[in-house]
Amino acid sequence: MNDTETVVAQSNKPWNYLFIAWIIATSGTLISLFFSEIVQLPVCVLCWYQRIALYPLVFILPMALFPFDISIIRYTSPLVIFGWFVALFHVLVVAGIIPEAAQPCVQGIPCSETHFTLLGFINIPVMSLMTFSLLGLLLVLAKRNFIETHNNTFN
Repeated sequence: MNDTETVVAQSNKPWNYLFIAWIIATSGTLISLFFSEIVQLPVCVLCWYQRIALYPLVFILPMALFPFDISIIRYTSPLVIFGWFVALFHVLVVAGIIPEAAQPCVQGIPCSETHFTLLGFINIPVMSLMTFSLLGLLLVLAKRNFIETHNNTFN
């Protein structure tokens, strides 16, 4: 591999990270819609807040891919951070760590109920936390790799 091919391969990494983030956001959106609309699982208040953070990413992230625009991270990061904190709070509610007085779901569908588990221990709030964690990691990697690539290009 010559120097030009190396630079091209390095410059494609941030695009790849954002593309994978878009795939994950789209998968999470489709899975959440499947659970609520097809399986008819009830959606609690905290789940709605997580959806509010996740669903726009399906439309925002591809806008950064064609043409490539790394500055989209500035607009997607607040959604990912908000979704991550809500998902973490939801995991703590389900685990019983958050006291009942501090739980937002006292009326209607309780946030502490587990309607679905994968492999017996991965519930929907944990899946959401993993999704937002992966999205955050991919955004950080894309930004870091973009900065490193462009600093090396100009040196």
